[in-house]
Amino acid sequence: MSTKANGGLKLNLKRTFLIGFAFFGILLLWQVYDSWCPTFLTDIFARQMYNLSSAQLKAGDPDKILNVQWIVGIIMACDNLAALILLPIFGNLSDKTKTPIGKRMPFILTGTMVSAIAFPFIPLFFHYNNVVGMIAIMVIVLIFMMMYRNPAVALMPDITPKPLRAKANGIINIMGYFGGAFATVLGIFLKLSNYINVEDSARKLWIIEIPFIVASVLMVISAFVLFFTIRENKLAKELKDELELGEKLAAIETPVDDDAPMSAANKKMLLGILGAEFLWFMSDNAMGTYIGNYVIYYLNSVSSATMIVTIVGGVASVIGFAIAGIIADKIGRKWTISCGLGITVLGMIVMCFVLPTGKVTGANGEFAFPPLLYVVGAIRGFGMALVHNCSFPMVVELCSSKKIGKFTGYYYAASMSAQTITPVLLGLVFKASLVWWALPIYCAVLLTASFTVFTVLVKNIKAKKVENAKGLEAIDGD
Repeated sequence: MSTKANGGLKLNLKRTFLIGFAFFGILLLWQVYDSWCPTFLTDIFARQMYNLSSAQLKAGDPDKILNVQWIVGIIMACDNLAALILLPIFGNLSDKTKTPIGKRMPFILTGTMVSAIAFPFIPLFFHYNNVVGMIAIMVIVLIFMMMYRNPAVALMPDITPKPLRAKANGIINIMGYFGGAFATVLGIFLKLSNYINVEDSARKLWIIEIPFIVASVLMVISAFVLFFTIRENKLAKELKDELELGEKLAAIETPVDDDAPMSAANKKMLLGILGAEFLWFMSDNAMGTYIGNYVIYYLNSVSSATMIVTIVGGVASVIGFAIAGIIADKIGRKWTISCGLGITVLGMIVMCFVLPTGKVTGANGEFAFPPLLYVVGAIRGFGMALVHNCSFPMVVELCSSKKIGKFTGYYYAASMSAQTITPVLLGLVFKASLVWWALPIYCAVLLTASFTVFTVLVKNIKAKKVENAKGLEAIDGD
């Protein structure tokens, strides 16, 4: 990355894609975790609570499934509660760390290795009905992924000037979705429903073990790619002038000064962004946590269909991430996010009309999958891509390079606190209502509240005019 003589900035695409391997590993693991673990918990608790085999549970009263969702929610929320505490800690620690390999890399390497070793033990303990062992491993994975996650995400703003961070964030998010795609494709061929919907004696461990092993291997590979291509200390020296120029061109109301308290205007902006983020992550995590159970237990459809919905949503997200930075340059980050929230609300309204088909097609008696849910996945994927692409750069815009890890911690504290509350809250809603269509209504209400908070409290401040390099000139190949 370098400056032009007239003060323009270049985004180093090659380096940004390499940094994206950090996000590749993050979304890879979480896609597997969120797709399989809630169903593991639902199955094991429902069977033990009602003393049923898996096949009996599938054929029995569906209210039994809904009645254990609050327990599933509590366990998933406890994981997120730990993240709420740990993410800011690791972010702050990495800001203050100095080593020969950089300030972020020691956390990335340690977190990756421990998580990758532990991750495949989750399905192993589940297969042998060891609830304590499974939950303990889930906690270990979560703790060390938090050690990895904050420093890994902070790498991008560490070496990217502020005016270019929305475009850079789009690139690393696209890389992340490639990571999630690996797990999703595996889920199409290794159908979780083929494991869940059979008698206990017929269950084959390899069906649920392979996705976790593949995720671990690819996580390690992505971490080593990052380690061998991104030299933190060297880049920090090379990019000092560009980052200082970025500070002067930031889209903020008042300049950032580490030696003075945060200005009232910037503080209001930060709280507005984090408050809206909290609400949209409550919605986003609710869908991510319960969509697998929604498909298996409500639509009574094959689990691989969930993975296809994820792929459709992922393709739409990639499109959203690819153009979000361009849109933000035209209308500002505030209205780009607001449009994304509005589009996603529309998707949730459409989902309210998704119903089980009643047509038996699968080997295990599954119903045909409603095509309308693919449309919902595409709408939601595109809308939330606009939101996620611009929100993180808006948060780290409000701090200097010395506090990027700390402000990344603020961003994830808001998202993780939402993900701590929402599985339990929605689980209780399911328990009280005993209807699965509570899922899209719950999400739509939260998204509408988020839209309101964001549009009222956050100003649309565009970055100061800068002649950004365009076309081939914008590709700095150093």
